[in-house]
Amino acid sequence: MKKLLIIIVIVVAVGVGMQSRMTKVHSQNLSSPPLNSSSTVRAELSTAAYSVMFRAGTERPFSSPLDFETRRGLYVSADTGLPLFRSEDKYDSGTGWPSFKKPITMDNVILNEDRSFDSLRIEVVTRDTGAHLGHVFDDGPAPLRKRWCINGVALRFIPDAIQ
Repeated sequence: MKKLLIIIVIVVAVGVGMQSRMTKVHSQNLSSPPLNSSSTVRAELSTAAYSVMFRAGTERPFSSPLDFETRRGLYVSADTGLPLFRSEDKYDSGTGWPSFKKPITMDNVILNEDRSFDSLRIEVVTRDTGAHLGHVFDDGPAPLRKRWCINGVALRFIPDAIQ
């Protein structure tokens, strides 16, 4: 009975946190709202991934194996599997986080103003759950000059079948 009560408390807490996160996404949105704001967080998320994605945390630089991933493949959202980036658009920015020139499609991400830490940055979140991925900056390689700086724990890598 005690275990059941603990599970119920956790489920309610996750739901409240998710609703709070979705309210933030809608109120600061520079684009359109998430496709499915009722999506649930996958139980398989690590504590670090949950902290980054639903508490807008940041992983330590150079801590993600995905920063060093060089195989061809697809980068998807860790919580729902939403396709986000292709390996062809990944590059080594030297910042310590996986960096990309562009997402697969802008339809899968939302950009929000982030005024934390006394500066203006552009936060990147997933369209389906509003999960925090990272930020996009204007200091990337030509011709787009964008650096999509994404937390590795917010991603899963799916290698292409033929390398």
